[in-house]
Amino acid sequence: MEGNENRSQDQAGQIFENFVQASTCKGTLQAFNLLTRQLDLDPQDHKNFYPRLKSKVTTWKAKALWNKLDKRATHREFKRSRASMSSKCLIVGGGPCGLRTAIELAFLGAKVVVVEKRDTFSRNNVLHLWPFTIHDLRGLGAKKFYGKFCAGSIDHISIRQLQLILFKVALMLGVEIHVNVEFVQVLEPPKDEENQRFRRKEFRGKLAIAITANFINRNTTAEAKVEEISGVAFIFNQKFFQDLKEETGIDLENIVYYKDSTHYFVMTAKKQSLLDKGVIINDYIDTEALLCGDNVNQNNLLSYAREAADFATDYQLPSLDFAINHYGQPDVAMFDFTSMYASENAALVRERGSCRLLVALVGDSLLEPFWPMGTGCARGFLAAFDTAWMVKRWNQGSPPLEVLAERESLYRLLPQTTPENINKNFDQYTLDPGTRYPNLNSTCVRPHQVKHLYITQELHHFPLERASSVRRSISLARRESDIRPNTLLSWCQKQTEGYWRVEVTDLTTSWQSGLALCALIHRFRPNLIDFDSLQEEDVAGNNQLAFDVAERELGIPPVTTGEEMASAREPDKLSMVLYLSKLYELFEGLPLRAVDSTGQNNALFSDNSTVFNSHLNLILPRKRTPRVESKTEENDMNKRRRKTVSHFPEPSSFSNRSTGSEREFGRLQEGRNQNKVKSMAIQLQAKLEENASNHSLRRQGTLRKEFPQTLGGSDTCHFCKKRVYVMERLSAEGHFFHRECFKCTVCATTLRLAIYAFDVDEGKFYCKSHFNRGKANPNLRKRRAELKNLQEEAAVKWKAEEAQPPKSPTESVCTTDSSVETLPPGYQDHLGDAPTSPKKPRSLPERYDFESGYSSVSSEWPSVRVVPEQEMTERNLLAIRVLVTSDGSRYGGAGPSMGLPGGATQAAWSESSMAARRPPAQPTGNSQASIA
Repeated sequence: MEGNENRSQDQAGQIFENFVQASTCKGTLQAFNLLTRQLDLDPQDHKNFYPRLKSKVTTWKAKALWNKLDKRATHREFKRSRASMSSKCLIVGGGPCGLRTAIELAFLGAKVVVVEKRDTFSRNNVLHLWPFTIHDLRGLGAKKFYGKFCAGSIDHISIRQLQLILFKVALMLGVEIHVNVEFVQVLEPPKDEENQRFRRKEFRGKLAIAITANFINRNTTAEAKVEEISGVAFIFNQKFFQDLKEETGIDLENIVYYKDSTHYFVMTAKKQSLLDKGVIINDYIDTEALLCGDNVNQNNLLSYAREAADFATDYQLPSLDFAINHYGQPDVAMFDFTSMYASENAALVRERGSCRLLVALVGDSLLEPFWPMGTGCARGFLAAFDTAWMVKRWNQGSPPLEVLAERESLYRLLPQTTPENINKNFDQYTLDPGTRYPNLNSTCVRPHQVKHLYITQELHHFPLERASSVRRSISLARRESDIRPNTLLSWCQKQTEGYWRVEVTDLTTSWQSGLALCALIHRFRPNLIDFDSLQEEDVAGNNQLAFDVAERELGIPPVTTGEEMASAREPDKLSMVLYLSKLYELFEGLPLRAVDSTGQNNALFSDNSTVFNSHLNLILPRKRTPRVESKTEENDMNKRRRKTVSHFPEPSSFSNRSTGSEREFGRLQEGRNQNKVKSMAIQLQAKLEENASNHSLRRQGTLRKEFPQTLGGSDTCHFCKKRVYVMERLSAEGHFFHRECFKCTVCATTLRLAIYAFDVDEGKFYCKSHFNRGKANPNLRKRRAELKNLQEEAAVKWKAEEAQPPKSPTESVCTTDSSVETLPPGYQDHLGDAPTSPKKPRSLPERYDFESGYSSVSSEWPSVRVVPEQEMTERNLLAIRVLVTSDGSRYGGAGPSMGLPGGATQAAWSESSMAARRPPAQPTGNSQASIA
């Protein structure tokens, strides 16, 4: 009997060891299922699963792991796994943050189910870990699952290894995990329901393009000698980046290198460098179009990443062979992190009948990480602890609004956390936020401020506008519109109801004919548009009429032209929302008066009307929110401006109109977007002051002369000779032009106001390289043989001007860092809103949307082979494999590789790869693939 028991225990210990050492998601699940069958354990019995597993696996390695988990489980907040025994929790997504949340909830005693739509862990990218994260993972036994975990001074781990560690811990604690299962929704909401998802905020900065690359780590002695690069930024090591640019032509802002399961590089590349190296084919203003798969040369991207990695490591890596992703392609990705997203709220409660559902966000969906700071894993874990604390408070019977208010208070702290400003005593960390955040104020958000997060069946009785009492996180606050698209759509439908052939159903195609825009303006200003005379077939004319009237009479600049609206397949939704939002802000709350037989609303729009005149909207200085330290100066400035304007003698009719208009202007200005036509106001104000100083009253006349109807606030483009509107207009060397027309005459590369060259004799613009190298380029010399002498003189002039300080922003060619700095005030807010190509529908801000090559996979799906995780792991982690040959012999190290002829060893292939520095051969096959 004792012998049978010993054999059974040895067998159980071996199966458990296989489970601990499993290197794939499927392999882990298979080993776990085999373990539960061997030990006769029921995974559904979450309350007793871990104690029974601990009693049946008693090897010395297992006991060391049990000790660590038991130490975590003894925290007083868990109450011996009885704190939340009545709760049933669903975790959507099996990423590191989701699994970490599941583990904490399992310690609380809750029934936890995790659904993950994939069955592979294929992310080779490496995460930077904060000290508290390393300490936390060690407390969960990470070292037992992955012996290399943070050895020595290493402070990083690959995403797939971290997932495997947390995946195994969750399974041992009785968490029920389902792979290949995708969460769709909780309940199908009504079509007019606006609270199906959490609202999110977008924070945009300057264009930032990141490139990640993973190379095979063979763990050789030469590779071990190469030092990691924890983070090099241009400002701290300018010589490194200058040498990199001179030697390879690669221009980076920063670069990081981590040596983990793979050699992992991540860098921020400058767009012009990517264009020069042929990585990006065409230059688009729209980031999504710029980085789409069709606009990226994959071979040049691989070469770009390899050259940068070679230079960064001083050419010490013996071979740079790309690891592969789960598509069997080289694991190189290029994505945009110009935009960072954050949820406005961390949790909400839904109540239906007598049942309540607590919904919370954790991980990237709550707060997108910024990879140079390594915030993803650290803040994700902190959010997981905060969420588990909220569940504990929920089960204690605390009022729902108090639970939500406390969660929102903690969410205020999350974006501010750094390794330096959290508590340093990691041994004391528990679910209690007071052990993690110093100087915690868990009541900064009051219960009455989160009423909008408690959703009941009576929701339709309450307005859907955003609650004004909810404050934003100070560190993440940005100026944003308070108008939600659904609210805007409802308002537009109400205002255009009853108009002939106008039916507004969306914010794009319903406005293409131009009738809806004209109807919206006619609704409030019937004297401006004769709606009965409009023809539905004249799409361009209708739209142009609406744009011109709104620009001339209402001070709202157009976002496009009538011809573009007529020719576009579908108007850009973002542009239409922005444009309609300005009309909403202008007209919302205005009273509607009866229209007389002539169609003129005399009572409302007479000379004595109190509704503001649109030209005053352009001329009078905008009321800005002053900073504390400059409040006195701005007030004085505004007083001087008002005094200057008041000195202008004007006709009495204009005076009467302006007096009432100023009063109405002050009333309507509150809550409006303060960036609108800011530059126009400043320019026209400057003109008025100049007129006052010259006492040239004759040039003023009426306001109509300041804003001629024929131009509509626009001019002619120097390049395409077409109309260019004020808000999309750039100027240089005395010429006006569209942003997208500002290109080099030779190579058609898009120019920037800070980096261009102008040939005065020819009247043409060039990029600096073609202007200076015109003499040295034989092709250019042939094309411009007759202008050779002029070119030489221009080059001499250019060099002389370059050595002198710039006289004005328009004369500066390359002395400023940002093109936006040379623009007139107010123009910066509008340049990014004019894409050169139509935008595609915006999806969730997952980085996968921009990964190179992934966007083209779906269109060619039948020919793409999805590589199994086991095969991908063997391909990428060659050094740790132990292969079994056909004759049963075992050997370690290199073996047959994907895409190589049978019998050829990886070592032999590696030698040829080192000589050629080329990417690995691609796998072949026509197997069908599917994604859950």
